[in-house]
Amino acid sequence: MSEQVSFTLRGRNPDVLTCIANLSNDEVFTPPELANRMLDAVADAWAADHGGANLWANKSIKFLDPFTKSGVFLREITNRLNKGLAQEIPDIRERVNHILTKQVFGIGITRLTSLLARRSLYCSKHANGPHSVAKGFANEAGNIWFERTEHAWGDGKCTFCGASQEALDRGEGLETHAYAFIHTDNIKTRMAELFGDEMQFDVIIGNPPYQLTDGGYGTSAAPIYQMFVEQAKKLEPRYLSMIIPARWFAGGKGLDEFRESMLSDDRLRSINDYLSASDVFPGVGLKGGVCYFLWNRDHRGLCEVSTHFKDWPVSKATRPLMEDGADVFIRFNEGLSILKKVMRIECSKSSALLPDDGLRFDQLVSSLRPFGFRTFFRGRSIKENGDVSIYQNGGVAFVARDEVESGIDLIDKWKIYVGRAAPGTGNRDTYPHRILSTPFIGEPGSVCSETYLCIGPFESKAEAENALSYLTCRLTRLLILLHKPSQDTTRKVYTFVPKQDWSRPWTDADLYAKYGINPEEIEFIEKLVRPMDLASDLLGDVAVGDADDE
Repeated sequence: MSEQVSFTLRGRNPDVLTCIANLSNDEVFTPPELANRMLDAVADAWAADHGGANLWANKSIKFLDPFTKSGVFLREITNRLNKGLAQEIPDIRERVNHILTKQVFGIGITRLTSLLARRSLYCSKHANGPHSVAKGFANEAGNIWFERTEHAWGDGKCTFCGASQEALDRGEGLETHAYAFIHTDNIKTRMAELFGDEMQFDVIIGNPPYQLTDGGYGTSAAPIYQMFVEQAKKLEPRYLSMIIPARWFAGGKGLDEFRESMLSDDRLRSINDYLSASDVFPGVGLKGGVCYFLWNRDHRGLCEVSTHFKDWPVSKATRPLMEDGADVFIRFNEGLSILKKVMRIECSKSSALLPDDGLRFDQLVSSLRPFGFRTFFRGRSIKENGDVSIYQNGGVAFVARDEVESGIDLIDKWKIYVGRAAPGTGNRDTYPHRILSTPFIGEPGSVCSETYLCIGPFESKAEAENALSYLTCRLTRLLILLHKPSQDTTRKVYTFVPKQDWSRPWTDADLYAKYGINPEEIEFIEKLVRPMDLASDLLGDVAVGDADDE
């Protein structure tokens, strides 16, 4: 029996849970190393809150992974409890049985992953089977619950998760991806039904599914990870830790309320931010990076923010998540100090992070579809009398002036065009990069499709050229990056960018001097933002084509 319950899987070479392939980018298996980092953070918080006590030596603590896939969190928790409780419960049979039946719980997200999680935790797909290391269960599932759950369809979408009925109402032979944890109006009642009336989880931890198809254009998908975070908070655990995409910091479809809720919650005590998801999920393409957070129900305060990227030194700062005047999370600790320097010069109120309305560059930036033409619109190849030029996906064509639906006042003005989507880097987040597609001058008598945004108007070609020089500056593009969650560069990402005097050209040296940027801050800016050469970069953008929206 001692061989069965030794729980030395991590010591084997290789660990099987490091070798399995992900099901998709939406349901990502967690590497054991990352799971243990998150568990370390929970244990450190417990010790800080309980006079140095060892979380793993407490036999009354209950743990839940409400969206278990490989079972890695449950397995690593069990490993730690098995060591920590060795003195209090010396008999290994009794100790293991207590841990598995009284302390460790999970909810499978699919039938396949529930079986995988049971094998990881019980060493058997049947918790009550002859090969199971647990001997206290009367059923095959043990404490890893899974039953097929159905979506609640209404007007073509699930009323709980927003999934598309057309995509996921596909019969009993295929997974519904209707996750039990978020398909309920009362999560506490649901947990009582699954695990017992007296169930109160002390720690909820895991890696939720990230998105589901929402029935939008093409392969449109909406995030759902925020629903798992919100449900978990309703269970009122002492500690909550999840790893989720980092796009919620500044954007994401339908994430405005979630972002506001998270940034105003002073129980969020730490965020570990990974600029590149591949640093923690090798081979997984998640643009915008990922983060894991620790939420502490009983202790409020500032948040410790740690930023990780490749072999760069980890940047740490303890600060509020919501800055005065900002509606997004400022991702880079060093970037926040630079932004504050800029705004001290530009703002009438020194504490605000936004320029006064008349000084904001985003007021010059158009909304999507500035002249009413969709991305797939194609103009004429031959100019006819009265036509205007149209910059479209694939080059320049011509369109009748009376076909222009909006932006009429901009047609005969000098302006700047910039791609709505930044240059793509495949499934990687790389630095330094340009932040923006290469902008270029739009002459009077021209328009564009929604492939581009329009910036202007400017009174002369010289003014437009001077504004163009400003957009090539690294500091300008850093300020854009601080509000930019993905490749998509809408008007909103220019929120932190102030206007300048367009009677003169601008260089980074000019901006560094104006805002008092010091050498260390300059080094940081130049580590993140690549120089922009208008001629060669514009040719490069044309050669590779337009980047995909995300």
